[in-house]
Amino acid sequence: MTAIEQQKLGKILWGIADKLRGAMNADDFRDYMLSFLFLRYLSDNYEDAVKKELGSDYPAVSDTDSAESRDLTPLQIWYDRNPDDISEFEKQMRRKIHYVIKPKYLWKNISELARTQSNDLLQTLQEGFKYIENESFESTFQGLFSEINLNSEKLGKNYAERNEKLCSIIKKIAEEIAKFSNDSDTLGDAYEYLIGQFAAGSGKKAGEFYTPQQVSTILSKIVTLDSQDPTTGPKKRIDKVLDFACGSGSLLLNVRHQMNRDGRRGIGKIYGQEKNITTYNLARMNMLLHGVKDSEFEIFHGDTLLNDWDILNEMNPAKKIEFDAIVANPPFSYRWEPKEDLANDFRFRNYGVAPKSAADFAFLLHGFHFLREDGTMAIILPHGVLFRGGVEKNIRTKLLKDGNLDAVIGLPANLFFSTGIPVCILVLKKCKKSDDILFINASEGYKKDKRQNRLREGENGEPNDIQKIVDTYQFRREEPRYSKRVSLERIEQEDFNLNITRYVSTAQEEEPIDLQKVNDELKEIARRSKETLDRHNEFLKELGLPPIAD
Repeated sequence: MTAIEQQKLGKILWGIADKLRGAMNADDFRDYMLSFLFLRYLSDNYEDAVKKELGSDYPAVSDTDSAESRDLTPLQIWYDRNPDDISEFEKQMRRKIHYVIKPKYLWKNISELARTQSNDLLQTLQEGFKYIENESFESTFQGLFSEINLNSEKLGKNYAERNEKLCSIIKKIAEEIAKFSNDSDTLGDAYEYLIGQFAAGSGKKAGEFYTPQQVSTILSKIVTLDSQDPTTGPKKRIDKVLDFACGSGSLLLNVRHQMNRDGRRGIGKIYGQEKNITTYNLARMNMLLHGVKDSEFEIFHGDTLLNDWDILNEMNPAKKIEFDAIVANPPFSYRWEPKEDLANDFRFRNYGVAPKSAADFAFLLHGFHFLREDGTMAIILPHGVLFRGGVEKNIRTKLLKDGNLDAVIGLPANLFFSTGIPVCILVLKKCKKSDDILFINASEGYKKDKRQNRLREGENGEPNDIQKIVDTYQFRREEPRYSKRVSLERIEQEDFNLNITRYVSTAQEEEPIDLQKVNDELKEIARRSKETLDRHNEFLKELGLPPIAD
């Protein structure tokens, strides 16, 4: 499917959501809509694999079959004909594609129940969601649909009303999706598009789960470059990548997308952590929708600042997990309550604990602790981390003196749904070659859109703001009013203040003034003025009037 078709499908699905959600707010309806897309994807993927597995034994439902048979999915017909082989068949499917879906819970059956306005739809959906959570996958997906309340009064006052509402939603989705091809990325891209649209409609709440794709592309391209010599281009493979505030997982998927291009060998395993239960479920669905097998990713539901993920609490240095690439867009200036014992936490003890008023550096130090010696970390933070004093200045100073800060990239304002303030990207490494810090002031490279500003991507003759940032970073280019390499000595002179405009100002320099030329012009003006006045006074004298004094 082309990018245009993908966007068209996304817009159609968004139109369905906007039309059918009724009085329900966008946040609530999002969970229903995306869950149905997820079920459609799992079903299509499963049925394709079933056809390959069964080959000629896969039932063909024809016009000659009974009406009862035509109402069944082909897999249900096979189940009915081969009851003794079901157990072995499902074991084989788990080996092949890592999950199983019973025939009655497949999208074809669900959409047929919706088309025929069956009273069984709501109950079948409830059973199907529970089955997928607890039985479909070898690795449990407990609670995957926990935010989907099919008994909610927002769908209707009673079972019949709720069932009718679900029938209309699913019927419309099924009709529209049927017009498009079902290749593996189609629904994944539509899912991403809808997440963006729901984020736009959610305003500030969207900061919890969505990083605009253009910004996420910058981070992804940077962390996939060779960390020791970015000029040599992207790494061939990344073993592990982490986003410790992963939201819906779009940033991790962008890294994966970059690593699956141009003959690269991809990522060994994706790791994400998310505190919000709703977005945690979105992230797990998003991974599967994009063809990431359940064995290829691990998303943990927990509090990053408390570090309650067991795999990140290994005290044996030989067993400590480390990541080749770390990306993050944590909540900006998040207020937290650090306990006294955090001063001895292995993440913070060499730096200090971020203040209650802003956990920005707590998030940064958490990720940085788990970065490999030859890895790269890129994190989005508010500009306050560049210049605030107190313990934040101490943390910033140590990172600078230890040679861990590689680049500071300032982005335009109003790129995010969650805030209109400009933000920055900090790039960190534990073992970098360059002695200087690269400052990029990209604050003026954007195009105004209806709701947000957006970075231009080189379409229709426009500049490519995204690629310019990445290229400038990759080759450490210097450009007046855009980028500069700054020594630690110079930064020390500025008292370790990293305010970007101190080093790269976008202000236009005034043209130098030629004072001698200005003086000569003023003399000439004075001479002509005197000459004109003398002539005028001659006329006044002839008329018998008093002259005008000099």
